[in-house]
Amino acid sequence: MLSDVLANILTTQTIVAIIGSAIFGLFMGAIPGLTATMATALLVPITFFLDPVPAVATMITAVAVAIFAGDIPGCLLRMPGTPASAAYTDESYLMARQGGAKKALGIGLLSSAFGGLFGTAVLVMVAPSLAEFAIRFSSAEYFWLVVLGLSCAAGIGANNPLKGLAMLMLGLAIATVGMNNNAGIPRFTFGEAGLLDGVALIPMMVGMFAISEILRYATNSRRDFSEPIKSTGSAIRASAAIITKYPVQLLRGSAFGTVVGALPGAGADIAAWMSMGVSKARSKTPERFGTGHPEGLVEAGAANNSSLASAWIPALVFGIPGDSITAIVIGVLYMKNLNPGMELFTTNAVQLYSLFAIFVIANLVMIPVGWAAIHGGSAITRLPRRVIMPCILIFCILGSFAINNSSFDIAIMLFFGVFAFFLEEAGFPIAPAILGVVLGPMLENYFVTTMTSSGGDLTAFLSRPIAGTIALLVVCVWAIPLLRLFRSRQSVPVVTS
Repeated sequence: MLSDVLANILTTQTIVAIIGSAIFGLFMGAIPGLTATMATALLVPITFFLDPVPAVATMITAVAVAIFAGDIPGCLLRMPGTPASAAYTDESYLMARQGGAKKALGIGLLSSAFGGLFGTAVLVMVAPSLAEFAIRFSSAEYFWLVVLGLSCAAGIGANNPLKGLAMLMLGLAIATVGMNNNAGIPRFTFGEAGLLDGVALIPMMVGMFAISEILRYATNSRRDFSEPIKSTGSAIRASAAIITKYPVQLLRGSAFGTVVGALPGAGADIAAWMSMGVSKARSKTPERFGTGHPEGLVEAGAANNSSLASAWIPALVFGIPGDSITAIVIGVLYMKNLNPGMELFTTNAVQLYSLFAIFVIANLVMIPVGWAAIHGGSAITRLPRRVIMPCILIFCILGSFAINNSSFDIAIMLFFGVFAFFLEEAGFPIAPAILGVVLGPMLENYFVTTMTSSGGDLTAFLSRPIAGTIALLVVCVWAIPLLRLFRSRQSVPVVTS
């Protein structure tokens, strides 16, 4: 078996496919608007001319590298390259402003590689059993899972929890725009055809992060436009030293991302957002979040890549896509006669384990490729801001237009950029709003589906054991902080005159 696996992966075609797709994934992830999902879709025509193992290897490698590469513009320019990177863009950007750009990117690189290897190990060892657990999830379980994610991450980037909650509600409200609902009825489109599919996430995200930053530099006369971001230290040694301080967070993020990724319909972005929220909620120093603190970077960075591997569990065992990426990959698997299902584990065991080996290789290749990208990207930090900002604006416009080849998306980007600028000036965090837009459609869909299947019976949300357990976790997430606040107020001595 081992010799057959090695013979499959140590071929010229496979090696070239891995190296080429790693470079391609680096480019796609580092350019805002060109997501990992888009990278996967663009690789499909190339797979027509490749053997089964190198064909799938191109997608595995490109996606793994693209998810990390999204951290680079997020850290250096406050422009997340992928939705998964948006969860910790502000934290890494603050580290960069303090001279720790290489450290922040190095933390993302090493934690992503560890998380990817962790998820691969779980994929190899417990794929059938974990997929069997994931398939038990109904719409009620998914509803509570989304509520749990919203509850954990509501305070991300917020010094004032109420402002964070308000921005989360704003994001959920924006998510209701369009006709992507169970009834298929246009809502809040105001007669604009460009809003029928809802507010495009990528242009909105680019606007709220990048355009608002451009406006901030343009309107703040006290800021030195010639001052570049300082980047000192080693991308690997310094980052490794920081990661070793947070082994619990590294393992917790990897495990959490693996579980979330195995759930059909979830993905790396949801895993990163939820892990960032859990990291802050469980941290001994939550007040340091939002100041350039590396703890959340370690946990969320491990979660996003571990979810990539575990998303293949339902895809390989049941043919159910774990996310949008594996939905594309399933089509390639069928095209290459690697039909998902239990027979894949018996009749095509050699090719299956060759794919598992590719996961390991892809996450190891990501380290030297990422190291080169960090040092190459850090050259941007030596440029004056007056040079960088116009270039950022051009990339914002091109990236937003490239999503749907629509000038309306450029208008969305500009609108939300100006809107976010005024919100941040008033002290409102942007990250919870993005989270609300990401999870809002899922929340509505799972709620309506559960109510429809149960005939309007609200007890259906608690009647199943898994759903009840997750609901209890949601209650704990909200109740524990309130109890602590109540006890702290009770313990304050009353001063009498």
